[in-house]
Amino acid sequence: MRTTTLAVVLLVAIGIGSSCGPKPVRNPQTADEITALWTQIRDWRREAGLPVEPRHEDVIASAPKSVQEARHVCPESHAVPPSCGDVCSIADAICDNTEQICILAAELGKDDQWAQGKCSSAKASCRDAKKLCCKCSEDKAASNSNKATF
Repeated sequence: MRTTTLAVVLLVAIGIGSSCGPKPVRNPQTADEITALWTQIRDWRREAGLPVEPRHEDVIASAPKSVQEARHVCPESHAVPPSCGDVCSIADAICDNTEQICILAAELGKDDQWAQGKCSSAKASCRDAKKLCCKCSEDKAASNSNKATF
C-alpha cells in the first residue's frame, strides 16, 4: 500500500514538473560575463563607500528604465572638481558595466529573470553612484562658496 502511494505521488510530481514547459537555456559564457561585470560593480560600490548592494526598494520600485536615465542624475551644468574625480570615475565605471550587463541581459531575453534582475540592480547602482558624484560636487561647490565669502 505504501509503495503504491509513493509511486502515485512520484508520478504526480513528475507530471507537474514536466508540464511546466521547457526552461530557457542560458548561455553560460554570457552569464559568466554578467557575473564578472556585476562583481566589479559590487567592488566599486564598496570602494565608493556605498553598501555592496543597492536597496531592494530602489531596484524594484524606482529603478531607472534605461541606463541613460540612470546616468543623468546630475544637472547638465555639473562640473566635477578634482577632489571628486575618484568618486565620479567610479560612477562612470559602474554605469559602463551597467550598460554592458543590460546589453547581455537583452541578448538572453526578457524571460531570463536572473539576467534582467542583474540589469535592474546594475541600473540602481549606476544611479546611486552618480548621486554620490553629484553630492560630492555640490558639497565642494558649497564649501568653496563659503570660503569665498569670508
